[in-house]
Amino acid sequence: MIDQILKEVKPKAESAIANFTTNLSRLRTGRANPSVLDNVVVSYYGSNMMIKELASITVPDPGQIVIKPWERNVLREIETAIRNSDIGLAPINDGQQIRLVLPPMTEERRKEIAGQVKKMADETKVAIRNIRRDAWDKVQQAEKSNQATEDDRRWAEEELNKTVSELNKEVEKIALDKEKEVMSI
Repeated sequence: MIDQILKEVKPKAESAIANFTTNLSRLRTGRANPSVLDNVVVSYYGSNMMIKELASITVPDPGQIVIKPWERNVLREIETAIRNSDIGLAPINDGQQIRLVLPPMTEERRKEIAGQVKKMADETKVAIRNIRRDAWDKVQQAEKSNQATEDDRRWAEEELNKTVSELNKEVEKIALDKEKEVMSI
């Protein structure tokens, strides 16, 4: 019973960490990253589609993203979708492809993004603590219903604390790496 409860903790927490990593990849750093376009939806022939479903996205240099649609008649819709999105980039349409030039980030903007990284890391740690709390409640319930002994409860508490500590260190490392990336010029 206790083993099963503990086995459920790590996959749930790793899912929270994977979500954290995905959200970090969408943050704009000093370097062009196609994932900034992941949430941009294009209305095309009456249906909503992601840009990557309509075009190839390349990064020819660290300050530029190039979107080359498979059909030229979708250029205007992609351009409109980017302008209406919250990514804060102005598309340049040359009739064949769309270029997104990323202006260099100011020191103030870098610090702001680093703050967002810390906030997202803290939210992930809270999610991991909530997963731990749920597992701990189940362990205590198992002890009350005589499905586990007091020794089992103590062992489970040690294992939960050790697992949460390892996961929090992983989150801190990911956040620190992202902060370094953001702050580097």
